[in-house]
Amino acid sequence: MHLWLWVFLFLLFGCFNRADVVNNSQTAETEDPAVVWERGLREQALRIIEAMDDRQLAGQVIISGIEGRRQLSAEMTDLLTEIPVGGIMLFRYNLDADDIAIRGLIDENAALIGMVNTVALDADDETENVSVFPFVGLDHEGGMVDRFRRETTHLPPAAFYWELAQSAGRQQAITQVNTDSFRAAEIINCLGINLNFAPVAEHLNDDNRIFLESQRRSYGPDPEFTAEASAAFIMGMEQAGILCTVKHFPGSAGADPHYHPSVLHGDHDALKNLASPFAALIQGGHARAIMIAHSSVPALDSENIASLSSKIMEGWLRRDLGFEGIIISDDFSMAAAGGRRSGFAPESAAVLSIAAGSDMVLVWPHDLRRTHEAILTAVAATLPRQRLQEAAGRILFEKMRMGLVVTE
Repeated sequence: MHLWLWVFLFLLFGCFNRADVVNNSQTAETEDPAVVWERGLREQALRIIEAMDDRQLAGQVIISGIEGRRQLSAEMTDLLTEIPVGGIMLFRYNLDADDIAIRGLIDENAALIGMVNTVALDADDETENVSVFPFVGLDHEGGMVDRFRRETTHLPPAAFYWELAQSAGRQQAITQVNTDSFRAAEIINCLGINLNFAPVAEHLNDDNRIFLESQRRSYGPDPEFTAEASAAFIMGMEQAGILCTVKHFPGSAGADPHYHPSVLHGDHDALKNLASPFAALIQGGHARAIMIAHSSVPALDSENIASLSSKIMEGWLRRDLGFEGIIISDDFSMAAAGGRRSGFAPESAAVLSIAAGSDMVLVWPHDLRRTHEAILTAVAATLPRQRLQEAAGRILFEKMRMGLVVTE
């Protein structure tokens, strides 16, 4: 079947549960089929990564905002043709349209990026063309964090469910989280969205109250309820084909980090409690992607913020907590990360973050070319290509699990 027929079918039938990928592998009776299937996906991901050139590999670790409403701008089309990004993220200015227009914009992006992100694999004396489609993400937490201008996708804020737990019981609140999450996920998946930068798994405390309470973004002060509600949210989203990014590890402090620094002053015990909902989600197998915060954590790293710290990402998150999924860094133009006003270059931070252990970085369109070029330059000098391959391996595994890798 011709590649573009696959593309057409992929885009036409985008409204389905990509989590329900069928395992057709022949398995030994003594092995768990799910384990064999996962190993097969990882082996295939490695084959694709080895066939990618540096331009494609450097693109996979980038999630970029896009310019365009109803259709891509000419400049953005040229930019995405030049730089085959691993994902795009949508904001309200992209989504201020009807469903048909939104779906058209997303399909246009997916087709373009899938075409540019095509590699040739040798298989049984033949050549297979493999296209890697992008993550299409947005922030859809509920409440005020909603990128749409209509009610059909609306979710209550996280704080609503803590209040419901107090009035109607914890189990009813958890069930309601799952029901509401699934209902919203069905709608946004039918638009072509497959990645949600949610839920916030930070339980409410004195450090983050200013940042999270005003917009009701936390599931409340109880770490256990926060973990349970986050898991219910993730399961509802995944059931409808949406990958969730749990945020913001290990936590936030002070006012909005978009405009203010964030410093976690606690000792090791306090930090362990702070991150306990994340630990529970990892141990329960619910966290497949985690967003790393720009918070400073002096007790663990006196020199680097979390998003630039191998001690926090590779040490605490991966080694100590056992996280094996995708680490996504938050936007480096935020004040907590340094920001442009201090002369800070987001593209330089992106390279440092990937070197320290993150797998994907969020960038704005005006930073995309500089970030991509900075990664390519670093691969030729200071950033081991193996680190990019490791990151891309995690990305492609999830994309294959979700049906975002198509073979002709």
